[in-house]
Order: sequence, then C-alpha cells, then structure tokens
Amino acid sequence: MADLISKSPCDGLLPVTVGGMKLIEEHPGQMWSIAPFKGQQKALDEALQAAHGMGLPTANLATGKAGNRALWFGRDMVMLIGPEPDRRLADHAALTDQSDAWAVVKLEGERGEDVLARLVPVDLRPQVFKRGHTLRTELKHMMASITRIGAQSFQIMVFRSMARTLVHDLKTAMEAVAARG
Repeated sequence: MADLISKSPCDGLLPVTVGGMKLIEEHPGQMWSIAPFKGQQKALDEALQAAHGMGLPTANLATGKAGNRALWFGRDMVMLIGPEPDRRLADHAALTDQSDAWAVVKLEGERGEDVLARLVPVDLRPQVFKRGHTLRTELKHMMASITRIGAQSFQIMVFRSMARTLVHDLKTAMEAVAARG
C-alpha cells in the first residue's frame, strides 16, 4: 500500500520575494461556505454574531479578523475562514466544508496594488479598496477572491487546482513591476 503524504496547494512553489514584495502561502485553517436559507439572513447574522463574534458580511466586505474571518463570497454566499462553524448556523444556512478546495496566498509589499493592477480588472488602490474590503473577480484568466487584509497586504484565493498558475502569474507580475523600478 502506498503512503499518502498531505501537501498544501502551493507546496514547493512559495515563498517568493521580488523587489521588496513577498508572496507567501497561508494556511487559514478550516474554510466553510455558508449559504443562507431564504428569509434567514437576519437570523443567520445573529447566530454568527453569537457563535463567532462577527456579523454576516455585506457585499464586498469582510468581518472578523485573521483566524476568525467571514468573507462576502458572492450573492447569498459567505466563506467562514478559521473556525469550524457552530452547529446552530445550520438552522439558518447550508454549510459546506471547503477546507481542501482553495489555495490561499498573501501578497505583501508597497507595490502590491501595481502587481494586481496587471492581473485584475478592478481598482485596488487603498483609497478605493480599503482594509476589510473583499471581492470576487477575474485574476488574469481564473476566478479569485481578493481581500485587503492590511495597508500593504492582500489575501488571494483561487481553486486549489489553479495554485501553480496563480503563483506563476503573480510572480511574473511582481518581476515586471520590480523591473520598472
């Protein structure tokens, strides 16, 4: 019988440092999609607040903090990152474990917006896309979730199967930005 070895999505690909910018893999813990049942948004918000200390995020926002964060993930969809969801949330929403489905990386550095400007069709400048803002968008040719988690840092998530492509595209953009000085 073969011995199976668990590997992270970006195993052997990261970290990468280019021109003062860093790209590292994050291991956020559990990830659960939460889809509220019809008419249950308010009750779900209250249950999430009681169980995890954060409310249900509205469109393009995140609530909570590292290790216990909820991201708006599209219409009637939230991604809970960090803790296992309290069982009472299932009274108000469909819960699905997504823990192994996503590659999660952090891009850090003062030119991170310039890197992402080469890859995404949205304005991520800090005056527009503030800390705690999140969105689902195309990153080059794949769908991604991007959240500003600090003044000069972004959390980027893509499907696990796209991890190698994500790292390649980000590294290429980092090199191009660094080359411009």
